[in-house]
Amino acid sequence: MATLKTATLGCKVNQYETQLVREGLLTAGFQDAAEGQNADLCIVNTCTITGEGDSKSRQIIRRMNRDNPDARIVVMGCYATREPEAVAALPGVTEVVTDKREIPDLLGRFGVVDIPNGISGLNNRHRAYVKVQDGCLLRCSYCIIPQVRPQMFSRPQVDVLKEIGVLVDRGFREVVLTGIHLGHYGVDFNKGKPKAQWTRLSGLVREICKLSPGLRVRLSSIEATEVTRELIEVMQEYSDQVCPHLHVCVQSGSDRILRLMKRRWTRRHIIDRCNLVKKELHKPAFTTDLIVGFPSETEQDFQDSLDACREIGFSKIHMFPFSPRKGTPAATMPDQIEKAVKRQRGAIVRELETELRQTYFQTLVGERLQLLVESVEPDGSVKGTSCRYGQVVASGLQANDNDLIDVQISGVGQGVLIGGPDQGSATS
Repeated sequence: MATLKTATLGCKVNQYETQLVREGLLTAGFQDAAEGQNADLCIVNTCTITGEGDSKSRQIIRRMNRDNPDARIVVMGCYATREPEAVAALPGVTEVVTDKREIPDLLGRFGVVDIPNGISGLNNRHRAYVKVQDGCLLRCSYCIIPQVRPQMFSRPQVDVLKEIGVLVDRGFREVVLTGIHLGHYGVDFNKGKPKAQWTRLSGLVREICKLSPGLRVRLSSIEATEVTRELIEVMQEYSDQVCPHLHVCVQSGSDRILRLMKRRWTRRHIIDRCNLVKKELHKPAFTTDLIVGFPSETEQDFQDSLDACREIGFSKIHMFPFSPRKGTPAATMPDQIEKAVKRQRGAIVRELETELRQTYFQTLVGERLQLLVESVEPDGSVKGTSCRYGQVVASGLQANDNDLIDVQISGVGQGVLIGGPDQGSATS
């Protein structure tokens, strides 16, 4: 029987798409290669959002070839789309998939008869990613993704619900809705329709909650201004299911830099929308992406970003040093920032992140949080991810792996929440 290995870099959408390909190949008779076993086929799903993504993609392809010298290596993903010739020249590469819409044809060439329209699981994970949208039409000056994923489309609601039904039947207790531009879910469906008939992300979330009352739903990255009042209302209505956690993409807290980035909103827009969410939801968690060292970023611009992060109170900050991507306007902007300055500013952001996380976690002491158990330790304590995304270590309760349980937060450790049995505090 032919053996298979997969490797994925980058975002949740990539992880979903790798799983889709893997499940299709398993139906055609492939099996996952055991530890140390050579594979007959290797699938590498690449990322190009930064220069580091390109470099890691090349490294993994070379490693796959070195560890599986007789394997056919198929490379897909955003780096493969952006530089197919360079990818094809790497050792062992037999095929480069430059467009994700070619996946059905790829699977057909390997004997897959019934092309999957969804996934039934995710390797060694307690939560399942569900891709509901692809493509981005924006033209942020630093971002290469609209060039490699330019076709924007949304999955029909019926397909998403069917897939989630399968995942629930397979035992998943949490799904993470993901897309390249999640907030634009339904935009392609709405052309020519009156506003009253529009398909929106809020409507999809509501239908998912109605489908399976015992399921926890989390949103992946979304623009702050696309957290609509309708979406907030759904998060209120299904507060026991929709995680009060939003990963809002800030990128910068400086209005001058936001304009250079060709972002569509100001610092005030972002902060005001987060404040609205705070007003309507109980102690929501906010996480974000932040770019440091964008061309011409001054100390004042950087300070504006830090101040915005403090005002919103992010519990996690994914910090990226600016990485010039060939073909984007920002790559050729004047006043490129030196690497040493980026490193220095990045270190400051990491210190701020630690401070803000501890501050936010302190506000959760005494609260009852919903926890997805991800491991049960020999001493009986459990570890997992809370509805507010914070990691929790809890003891003194009975729980199994993959359970959704309520725990009462009694303290804060180093980057984690400490919990125990629910003592009847207010549900949150």
